[in-house]
Amino acid sequence: MNDYAGQHEVISENMTSLITGELTRYVQELKQERKSHFHDGRKAQQHIETCWKQLEASKRRFERDCKEADRAQQYFEKMDADINVTKADVEKARQQAQLRHQMAEDSKAEYSSTLQKFNSEQHDHYYTHIPNIFQKIQEMEERRIVRIGESMKTFAEVDRQVIPIIGKCLDEITKAAESIDHKNDSQLVIEAFKSGFEPPGDIDFEDFTQPMKRTVSESSLSNSRGDGKSEPKFGGKSKGKLWPFIKKNKGAGPEDFSNLPPEQRRKKLQQKVDELNKDIQKEMDQRDALTKMKDVYIKNPQMGDAASVDHRLAELGQNIEKLRLEVQKFEGWLAEVEGRLPVRTEQARRQSGLYEAQNTSAVNSCAQDRESSPDGSYTEEQSQETEMKVPATDFDDEFDDEEPLPTIGTCKALYTFEGQNEGTISVAEGEMLYVIEEDKGDGWTRIRRNEDEEGYVPTSYVEVYLDKNAKASRFRSGSGVPA
Repeated sequence: MNDYAGQHEVISENMTSLITGELTRYVQELKQERKSHFHDGRKAQQHIETCWKQLEASKRRFERDCKEADRAQQYFEKMDADINVTKADVEKARQQAQLRHQMAEDSKAEYSSTLQKFNSEQHDHYYTHIPNIFQKIQEMEERRIVRIGESMKTFAEVDRQVIPIIGKCLDEITKAAESIDHKNDSQLVIEAFKSGFEPPGDIDFEDFTQPMKRTVSESSLSNSRGDGKSEPKFGGKSKGKLWPFIKKNKGAGPEDFSNLPPEQRRKKLQQKVDELNKDIQKEMDQRDALTKMKDVYIKNPQMGDAASVDHRLAELGQNIEKLRLEVQKFEGWLAEVEGRLPVRTEQARRQSGLYEAQNTSAVNSCAQDRESSPDGSYTEEQSQETEMKVPATDFDDEFDDEEPLPTIGTCKALYTFEGQNEGTISVAEGEMLYVIEEDKGDGWTRIRRNEDEEGYVPTSYVEVYLDKNAKASRFRSGSGVPA
């Protein structure tokens, strides 16, 4: 399924780089080219309009000069026919008429030249410039259509390349589905969550003239503590007998988990020992870091007071001692429980080892050659691994695994940190991660990269962005780290 999803990611990446990204750049180029062509068209239109205005102005000037020449000629003729007008006035009128006629001739020549020029410009505009612009736009559109076709072909090629791989993935999915063995799968659940109780013995006839006797198992449902005392009531619908099918309220049980069945009690005790050992390692890492800091202060007093860390070092030493005492206490209870569990046969050990070796593969394949052990006991490692791998049932949610810590914010690594000690995690400068536990004054912050990678880093190495309204939620990998 992961490989199948990965092929879709390959398609997406190739589509983005080969098609979407290229077409986006190409569209920007086309926009610039189209803008240039329209700009040339507007310039050509403005030029022909300017030529038309010049022609109109020349025409009006020629018309005005012709009218004025005609009026000047009429005035000269009128003055020449009048006997009362002096000869000087007649001569003046004649010169004015000649001047007007000359102006009209000049305007006529200018108008004729402007007209020829306009006709030439108009012919070039409609038969050369505008057709060229439209031709360029047409060629641009044709290139765009060809490019779209090439992108569609690229799309088909990208998809075609992964079809064989997708086919193999689908074949493997079908093969895995057909190889499911529901009997062995359910047996794995039984082995993971079995209680370790033995069925109670038969109830003897009660003779009220004699003290009551009953054959009981040391670890029966009604006597899980092994005290040998009989229950005062034996109703057919006793809650003790119906335990597997009754929802019980979750609450704070005894510290030694004595309220749990033997197998589950052993798992919880081992889990508690592992958690305490991790806490001890974390405290020791902090102590080592403070010791190094103190050494630096001693060598370079200007950087800080070496005595300022003595109190914290003493506190860490006390915490480590307390945790070690807790580990000893829980290890004692664990040894007690393991001593009471049935001793495994060699065959059961081999079967348990086989399950541990195959547990990382598919559930159905890991159980094909495995039989349930006669006494139902397994190693601690197998039980813990199975507890994580097999989902809890509805009626057994008292033994559910603890929910992972919710994220309370994000952080950015300011420097690279090599987490070489147990409990720490390596980070690279600039990396974004999730914060799941704030600095509690010890100089360390707990972070998570994905479901399987979390640990502590020095608080001074990261910049934390807390989410004040953070709600408990499971971390999901794959969406990626927040930007």
